[in-house]
Amino acid sequence: MIELEDIRAAARRLVGVVHRTAVVTSRALDERTEASVVAKAENLQRGGSFKLRGAYHRISAIPDEQRARGVVAYSSGNHAQAVALAAGLLGTSATIVMPDDAPPAKRAATEAYGGEVVTYDRASDAREEIAGRIAAARSATIVPPYDDPLVMAGQGTAALELLEDVGTLDVLVVPVGGGGLIAGCATAAKGLQPEIEVVGVEPVGADDTRRSLAAGERVRIDARSIADGLLAPIPGQLTFEVNRRRVDRVVTVSDDEIVAAVVFALERLKLLVEPSGAVGLAALLSARVRAPRRRVGVVLSGGNIGVDRLARLVSHRSRPPGRR
Repeated sequence: MIELEDIRAAARRLVGVVHRTAVVTSRALDERTEASVVAKAENLQRGGSFKLRGAYHRISAIPDEQRARGVVAYSSGNHAQAVALAAGLLGTSATIVMPDDAPPAKRAATEAYGGEVVTYDRASDAREEIAGRIAAARSATIVPPYDDPLVMAGQGTAALELLEDVGTLDVLVVPVGGGGLIAGCATAAKGLQPEIEVVGVEPVGADDTRRSLAAGERVRIDARSIADGLLAPIPGQLTFEVNRRRVDRVVTVSDDEIVAAVVFALERLKLLVEPSGAVGLAALLSARVRAPRRRVGVVLSGGNIGVDRLARLVSHRSRPPGRR
């Protein structure tokens, strides 16, 4: 288990490295949800997502001699970019195992940050095994995308900043993939405000954490969604233990609802948010999370989406009602 002090220690290590991202409000969003909503814009973070928080915190803790041998990670995109960026900032190399169907923009950004990309077939290959072989051959260190205490603590600094900046919240809404972001955020939130309700959001087709919490044990699924960053087939061992204790509930949203949230963020919040980063907003807009007359925080976890993919997603959507 990680604790509030672990989040605070991570925050101290990240000073001057990560952006203290903006908190965004919108009258249109408040009207649609009948709540007072504040959004933590991690899509404006270095590397385009919250992932730099955990990646840098983990890599910076590796002893210098070992860190010089490089790091290895596996990721569909955002963790890949974060590890490549963090490794460069810390003067080492990064090799990233990415699925061959990863969004081209995410692969290009990973390579632009200096990462070496090794691809695999998501349907037939095991990314952990590939990363393990590479790390063993190079005596490098594996940096997991979520199932690591230092990674979880780093991710939790997003909620720590949000609560420091806005004060008391009634509800905190967080995207769920492998569970590292919500584990860290729930730890920070419950540590600062024990009565806060922490709600996770997953795509309907990638609800491994929701099913696992209902079953009382980790459940493996065949995850499918346009939210490519949330396609973990099973929760992490460590993240599940944190989340089963600190997350109050998990709701799901459809792909259509996710696209509607991406459009809303672009047109009303003036923010570019990728599908994975927009699921929390989708839960509020679709009333999967209802909190009338309450203060609600939502993490917009990333904004790494290419122009071509964005155009395909939003081309069939009409302009939503409301005003900024």
